[in-house]
Amino acid sequence: MAMNDDLMDDWTGEVLPGGPAATRRLGCLTLTKIAVDPEMHNNCYLLHCGETGEQVLIDAAAEAPRLLDAIGDRGLLAVVTTHQHWDHHRALAEVVAATGAAVVAGEADADAITEQTGVEVTRRVADGDKVAVGVCDLEVITLVGHTPGSIALLLDDPEHVTAHPHLFTGDSLFPGGVGNTRGDSAAFTSLLADVAAKLFDRLPDETWFYPGHGKDSTLGAERPHLDQWRERGW
Repeated sequence: MAMNDDLMDDWTGEVLPGGPAATRRLGCLTLTKIAVDPEMHNNCYLLHCGETGEQVLIDAAAEAPRLLDAIGDRGLLAVVTTHQHWDHHRALAEVVAATGAAVVAGEADADAITEQTGVEVTRRVADGDKVAVGVCDLEVITLVGHTPGSIALLLDDPEHVTAHPHLFTGDSLFPGGVGNTRGDSAAFTSLLADVAAKLFDRLPDETWFYPGHGKDSTLGAERPHLDQWRERGW
């Protein structure tokens, strides 16, 4: 049966660098959101399966000692890097060295991540691939535009998790718009098309999404603004 603990919690998704992490129960998974780096305000997301004890980290952005403290002695199965930008993988080498975790990234960004971090991407993923977190799976969704190999991760498992999806969007979708494409109109068009077709057209309004920086939102809260984003071009 679907587990709905997250529907009854007081989660706001607001965390600050240097402040406490926020923890949310998602059925058999526990989500810990950690904000790092006061300048960049990156979000790191640790998922822990209560049934198997396995853990996966999304974006080892910075402050490796803090991330390793959150990981604790339960070990780390994998680190998923949502895209190649430097601010999302500054702690990757230290976390992998300490835990032996596999390194997962989108196919088109994998070489850049390896070059920038000195850490080999051990698994290159594309649309529809799955990353296991214990008894649950994260589905990979490629979103081309912010970078060529940006990925989102969809948690949609009513049997083990919750009655509605959860989505980790990296820097491809935020409250208020898609990720920065630095004035590249073709990249913006590509990103918005992917976000509209693969996220908004597919998933319900109740889908809660967790971006690479700042606050969370739901697809329902953002859906009315898609035309506005398209018209403004960013």
